[in-house]
Amino acid sequence: MNKIRKGDEVIVTTGKDKGRRGTVLEVFPDARVLVEGVNIAKKHIKPNPNIGEAGGIKDTAMPLDVSNVLVFNPKSKKGERVGFEVQDDGTKVRIFKSGEKVDI
Repeated sequence: MNKIRKGDEVIVTTGKDKGRRGTVLEVFPDARVLVEGVNIAKKHIKPNPNIGEAGGIKDTAMPLDVSNVLVFNPKSKKGERVGFEVQDDGTKVRIFKSGEKVDI
């Protein structure tokens, strides 16, 4: 069970996009996350007439390391660390370190 999942709203804590907020689009197995609208890089695309793709320069979102993002807590309006708690019925839930549940 990962601390950051697809669909979570996160805040970037370091780098050129520090302070920006976005939604996690994908979580990679090598501890990286792809966040919507964050860490944009320019990619040079070669034209491919077989599939009708025009050449040029495209903006693409690149993955960030998991350690560089925090899950956004809507109550405190800040990014917070996430931990786990086992409930009485044996299920595991994610909680913010402040004590509130992440998955509402």
